[in-house]
Amino acid sequence: MFFCKNKSINIFYIKCNTISCYFYQKSRKSLIFAFAMKRILKVDNPNVYARHVGAPVLHPLLSVVHFDEVSPLRNSLNNYGVYGLFIQREFPNNLSYGMKKLQVGDNSIVAVAPGQIGGGEDNGEELYLSGWAVLWSPELMGNSDLEERIREHQFFSYFAIEPLHTTESEWSSITQLFAMMRDELLTQEDSPLLQDVLLGYLRLILEYCSRIYQRQIANEDMDIGDLLKRFNALLEQYYHEGWQMEKGVPTVSYCARELAYSSHYFGDLIHRATGSTAIRYIHSFVINQGKNLLMTGHNVNETSHLLGFDYPHHFTRLFKKIVGITPSEFLRG
Repeated sequence: MFFCKNKSINIFYIKCNTISCYFYQKSRKSLIFAFAMKRILKVDNPNVYARHVGAPVLHPLLSVVHFDEVSPLRNSLNNYGVYGLFIQREFPNNLSYGMKKLQVGDNSIVAVAPGQIGGGEDNGEELYLSGWAVLWSPELMGNSDLEERIREHQFFSYFAIEPLHTTESEWSSITQLFAMMRDELLTQEDSPLLQDVLLGYLRLILEYCSRIYQRQIANEDMDIGDLLKRFNALLEQYYHEGWQMEKGVPTVSYCARELAYSSHYFGDLIHRATGSTAIRYIHSFVINQGKNLLMTGHNVNETSHLLGFDYPHHFTRLFKKIVGITPSEFLRG
């Protein structure tokens, strides 16, 4: 997820920002912008990463990396256009996931999805790692049940509780599946039958991950933090499904109803959790999506429409209220 070895691969400068994975999948934009310039490797297919760490290219839509064989490595910060699972005995320090710092314990799994940014900038330090990674293109899942079911796996979300912590038995089973998948790639020619076998391995690995995730959820106190996760997930789903085109910008009453609260009680809970109002939380979420659209080439009118505003000046007024400047000034800056 986070490492580089082949310095011949071009690393370019782009601006990065916290984004909604689902919203970015829907917009299908390849550029990501932010408030500070960072070196980011664009992993728009699995083999970009495989080549980058010096692993063999085994399939056009899927790569399997055994880090024990390609170490030493160096950190890299990656913009993913693919899905990925990384299982390590010990992850490097000072990793990021979106705009958050990520602390990963031993024998853990980190999942990434298209539209996400994760890793750590290269500081010149060489790393010796023990573990595996599998990365696959969304195209591999096309017209399969896994294409829909992948959205049910919450551990791919930026808002997931934490990396997945495996038991020793789970570690052994999952890494064995990674090794078996690589053996298939090394010994079998690409065909629809091979792709079915690869999807079978992925389904099984994801079921292991789902079981680990559910165990961690059960151990987590169901407090206001859980409500914020569900609130954020609801807003992501709202824009992923395109409901804003019919219903407009989401409202507090809509979110409260979907989360099974009265509007007043829901507002009190959000205020206790964030120190601000529920409508402010919604508006901040929406304006963040607006920034992504503006910075990926949409003009103010297009962005206003895609976010569900009735009129562009409504979007402009809210943008200035939240950000402090107009959308046009934001673009010029």
